[in-house]
Amino acid sequence: MDIAVVVPVFNESVALPRLLQALKAEPRMLESTCEWLFVDGGSTDNTVTLLQNAGYRVIPSTKGRAWQMNTGAAQSSQSVLLFLHADTLLPADALNLIVKALDEQHCWGRFDVRIAGKPWMLKVVGRMMNWRSRITGIATGDQALFMTRAAFNKTGGFPGQALMEDIEMSKRLLQLSKPACVSVPVITSGRRWETRGVWRTIFLMWSLRLAYWLGQKPEDLAKLYR
Repeated sequence: MDIAVVVPVFNESVALPRLLQALKAEPRMLESTCEWLFVDGGSTDNTVTLLQNAGYRVIPSTKGRAWQMNTGAAQSSQSVLLFLHADTLLPADALNLIVKALDEQHCWGRFDVRIAGKPWMLKVVGRMMNWRSRITGIATGDQALFMTRAAFNKTGGFPGQALMEDIEMSKRLLQLSKPACVSVPVITSGRRWETRGVWRTIFLMWSLRLAYWLGQKPEDLAKLYR
Protein backbone atom coordinates (compact mmCIF):
# COMPACT_ATOMS: atom_id res chain seq x y z
CA MET A 1 0.00 0.00 0.00
CA ASP A 2 1.10 3.55 -0.73
CA ILE A 3 0.75 5.85 2.28
CA ALA A 4 0.44 9.64 2.44
CA VAL A 5 1.31 11.21 5.79
CA VAL A 6 -0.54 14.51 6.17
CA VAL A 7 0.83 16.83 8.85
CA PRO A 8 -1.08 20.07 9.55
CA VAL A 9 1.26 22.76 10.88
CA PHE A 10 0.89 26.26 12.26
CA ASN A 11 3.83 27.96 14.03
CA GLU A 12 5.44 24.61 14.86
CA SER A 13 9.10 25.68 14.80
CA VAL A 14 9.58 24.31 18.34
CA ALA A 15 8.09 20.86 17.69
CA LEU A 16 9.27 20.27 14.11
CA PRO A 17 13.02 19.73 14.70
CA ARG A 18 12.18 16.71 16.87
CA LEU A 19 9.98 15.22 14.15
CA LEU A 20 12.44 15.96 11.35
CA GLN A 21 15.31 14.42 13.32
CA ALA A 22 13.23 11.29 13.95
CA LEU A 23 12.49 10.97 10.23
CA LYS A 24 16.15 11.37 9.34
CA ALA A 25 16.98 8.54 11.74
CA GLU A 26 14.34 6.23 10.25
CA PRO A 27 14.87 5.88 6.46
CA ARG A 28 11.89 3.53 6.09
CA MET A 29 9.63 6.50 6.80
CA LEU A 30 11.01 8.15 3.67
CA GLU A 31 10.58 5.28 1.22
CA SER A 32 9.06 6.01 -2.18
CA THR A 33 5.78 4.42 -1.08
CA CYS A 34 5.43 7.00 1.73
CA GLU A 35 4.59 10.58 0.78
CA TRP A 36 4.95 13.35 3.39
CA LEU A 37 2.70 16.38 3.02
CA PHE A 38 3.07 19.28 5.44
CA VAL A 39 0.08 21.62 5.22
CA ASP A 40 0.69 25.09 6.60
CA GLY A 41 -2.12 27.24 7.95
CA GLY A 42 -0.27 30.56 7.57
CA SER A 43 2.62 30.25 10.02
CA THR A 44 4.34 33.48 11.05
CA ASP A 45 7.46 31.82 12.47
CA ASN A 46 10.09 29.82 10.53
CA THR A 47 7.98 26.66 10.21
CA VAL A 48 7.87 26.79 6.40
CA THR A 49 11.59 27.55 6.13
CA LEU A 50 12.48 24.62 8.38
CA LEU A 51 10.45 22.21 6.27
CA GLN A 52 11.63 23.49 2.90
CA ASN A 53 15.27 23.44 3.99
CA ALA A 54 14.77 19.82 5.03
CA GLY A 55 13.44 19.05 1.54
CA TYR A 56 9.77 18.60 2.35
CA ARG A 57 6.79 19.78 0.38
CA VAL A 58 4.76 22.50 2.10
CA ILE A 59 1.19 23.12 0.98
CA PRO A 60 -0.57 26.39 1.91
CA SER A 61 -4.06 26.13 3.34
CA THR A 62 -6.79 27.87 5.26
CA LYS A 63 -5.93 27.73 8.96
CA GLY A 64 -7.60 24.96 10.97
CA ARG A 65 -6.67 21.29 11.28
CA ALA A 66 -9.80 20.03 9.53
CA TRP A 67 -9.27 22.23 6.48
CA GLN A 68 -5.52 21.60 6.44
CA MET A 69 -5.90 17.83 6.60
CA ASN A 70 -8.51 17.84 3.83
CA THR A 71 -6.24 20.02 1.71
CA GLY A 72 -3.33 17.63 2.18
CA ALA A 73 -5.47 14.60 1.34
CA ALA A 74 -6.65 16.29 -1.85
CA GLN A 75 -3.04 16.82 -2.95
CA SER A 76 -2.21 13.12 -2.82
CA SER A 77 -3.36 10.03 -4.72
CA GLN A 78 -2.00 7.47 -2.22
CA SER A 79 -4.34 4.64 -1.26
CA VAL A 80 -3.87 5.13 2.51
CA LEU A 81 -3.95 8.37 4.49
CA LEU A 82 -2.26 8.91 7.85
CA PHE A 83 -2.97 12.15 9.71
CA LEU A 84 -0.18 13.08 12.11
CA HIS A 85 0.26 15.98 14.52
CA ALA A 86 3.58 17.82 14.27
CA ASP A 87 4.41 17.04 17.91
CA THR A 88 3.76 13.30 17.59
CA LEU A 89 6.37 10.66 16.70
CA LEU A 90 5.52 7.39 14.97
CA PRO A 91 6.97 4.03 16.03
CA ALA A 92 9.74 2.73 13.78
CA ASP A 93 7.55 0.08 12.12
CA ALA A 94 4.50 2.34 11.77
CA LEU A 95 4.00 1.86 8.04
CA ASN A 96 3.99 -1.94 8.26
CA LEU A 97 1.72 -1.79 11.29
CA ILE A 98 -0.79 0.29 9.34
CA VAL A 99 -0.72 -2.05 6.35
CA LYS A 100 -1.34 -5.06 8.63
CA ALA A 101 -4.12 -3.26 10.53
CA LEU A 102 -6.14 -2.39 7.44
CA ASP A 103 -7.99 -5.53 6.38
CA GLU A 104 -11.47 -6.70 5.39
CA GLN A 105 -12.83 -5.85 8.86
CA HIS A 106 -11.08 -2.49 9.30
CA CYS A 107 -10.92 0.40 6.86
CA TRP A 108 -9.49 2.79 9.43
CA GLY A 109 -7.66 2.83 12.75
CA ARG A 110 -5.43 4.60 15.22
CA PHE A 111 -2.41 3.98 17.44
CA ASP A 112 -2.26 3.81 21.19
CA VAL A 113 -0.61 6.95 22.56
CA ARG A 114 2.05 7.66 25.14
CA ILE A 115 2.43 11.24 26.36
CA ALA A 116 6.01 12.42 26.87
CA GLY A 117 6.69 14.72 29.81
CA LYS A 118 7.83 14.93 33.43
CA PRO A 119 4.51 14.76 35.34
CA TRP A 120 3.79 11.13 36.31
CA MET A 121 0.09 11.75 35.68
CA LEU A 122 0.74 11.94 31.94
CA LYS A 123 1.20 8.15 31.89
CA VAL A 124 -2.25 7.78 33.41
CA VAL A 125 -3.76 10.26 30.94
CA GLY A 126 -2.33 8.28 28.02
CA ARG A 127 -3.69 4.99 29.35
CA MET A 128 -7.10 6.55 29.90
CA MET A 129 -7.15 7.86 26.32
CA ASN A 130 -6.32 4.41 24.96
CA TRP A 131 -8.85 2.69 27.22
CA ARG A 132 -11.62 5.14 26.33
CA SER A 133 -10.87 4.81 22.63
CA ARG A 134 -11.05 1.02 22.71
CA ILE A 135 -14.43 1.12 24.45
CA THR A 136 -16.08 3.87 22.40
CA GLY A 137 -14.38 3.44 19.03
CA ILE A 138 -13.69 7.19 19.07
CA ALA A 139 -10.12 8.30 18.38
CA THR A 140 -8.36 11.64 18.82
CA GLY A 141 -5.83 13.32 16.56
CA ASP A 142 -3.06 12.59 19.07
CA GLN A 143 -3.52 8.90 18.24
CA ALA A 144 -2.51 9.32 14.58
CA LEU A 145 -5.66 8.46 12.67
CA PHE A 146 -5.19 6.40 9.51
CA MET A 147 -7.67 5.18 6.90
CA THR A 148 -8.04 4.00 3.34
CA ARG A 149 -8.68 6.69 0.78
CA ALA A 150 -11.96 4.97 -0.05
CA ALA A 151 -13.08 5.37 3.57
CA PHE A 152 -11.94 9.00 3.62
CA ASN A 153 -13.91 9.71 0.46
CA LYS A 154 -17.03 7.97 1.74
CA THR A 155 -17.09 10.15 4.86
CA GLY A 156 -16.60 13.32 2.85
CA GLY A 157 -13.37 14.07 4.70
CA PHE A 158 -12.96 15.90 7.99
CA PRO A 159 -15.90 18.14 8.87
CA GLY A 160 -15.20 21.84 8.46
CA GLN A 161 -15.29 22.80 12.12
CA ALA A 162 -12.87 24.57 14.43
CA LEU A 163 -12.57 21.82 17.06
CA MET A 164 -13.52 18.16 17.67
CA GLU A 165 -13.04 17.36 13.99
CA ASP A 166 -11.33 14.12 15.03
CA ILE A 167 -14.30 13.09 17.18
CA GLU A 168 -16.76 13.78 14.37
CA MET A 169 -14.57 11.99 11.84
CA SER A 170 -14.42 8.93 14.11
CA LYS A 171 -18.21 8.89 14.29
CA ARG A 172 -18.43 8.96 10.51
CA LEU A 173 -15.83 6.21 10.13
CA LEU A 174 -17.61 4.04 12.68
CA GLN A 175 -20.47 3.79 10.23
CA LEU A 176 -18.07 1.97 7.90
CA SER A 177 -16.18 -0.26 10.35
CA LYS A 178 -14.75 -0.51 13.83
CA PRO A 179 -11.26 1.00 14.19
CA ALA A 180 -8.12 -1.10 14.15
CA CYS A 181 -6.34 -0.35 17.43
CA VAL A 182 -2.56 -0.58 17.07
CA SER A 183 -1.11 -1.23 20.52
CA VAL A 184 2.40 -0.02 19.64
CA PRO A 185 2.18 3.62 20.74
CA VAL A 186 2.93 6.89 19.06
CA ILE A 187 4.65 9.36 21.36
CA THR A 188 3.06 12.77 21.61
CA SER A 189 4.34 15.85 23.39
CA GLY A 190 2.98 16.67 26.83
CA ARG A 191 3.63 20.39 26.32
CA ARG A 192 -0.06 21.27 26.49
CA TRP A 193 -0.46 19.54 29.86
CA GLU A 194 2.84 20.85 31.24
CA THR A 195 2.13 24.44 30.20
CA ARG A 196 -1.48 24.61 31.40
CA GLY A 197 -1.23 22.13 34.25
CA VAL A 198 -2.15 18.45 34.04
CA TRP A 199 -5.32 18.50 36.14
CA ARG A 200 -6.49 21.77 34.65
CA THR A 201 -6.03 20.40 31.12
CA ILE A 202 -7.81 17.14 31.96
CA PHE A 203 -10.76 19.10 33.33
CA LEU A 204 -10.78 21.41 30.31
CA MET A 205 -10.70 18.57 27.77
CA TRP A 206 -13.45 16.59 29.47
CA SER A 207 -15.56 19.73 29.81
CA LEU A 208 -15.14 20.57 26.13
CA ARG A 209 -15.96 17.02 25.08
CA LEU A 210 -19.08 16.97 27.26
CA ALA A 211 -20.18 20.34 25.92
CA TYR A 212 -19.71 19.07 22.36
CA TRP A 213 -21.83 15.98 22.99
CA LEU A 214 -24.50 18.27 24.44
CA GLY A 215 -24.60 20.26 21.23
CA GLN A 216 -22.30 23.22 21.87
CA LYS A 217 -20.93 24.72 18.64
CA PRO A 218 -17.29 23.79 17.86
CA GLU A 219 -16.50 27.45 17.12
CA ASP A 220 -17.49 28.43 20.67
CA LEU A 221 -15.52 25.55 22.16
CA ALA A 222 -12.42 26.50 20.15
CA LYS A 223 -12.36 29.89 21.90
CA LEU A 224 -12.25 28.15 25.28
CA TYR A 225 -9.60 25.70 24.07
CA ARG A 226 -7.23 28.50 23.10
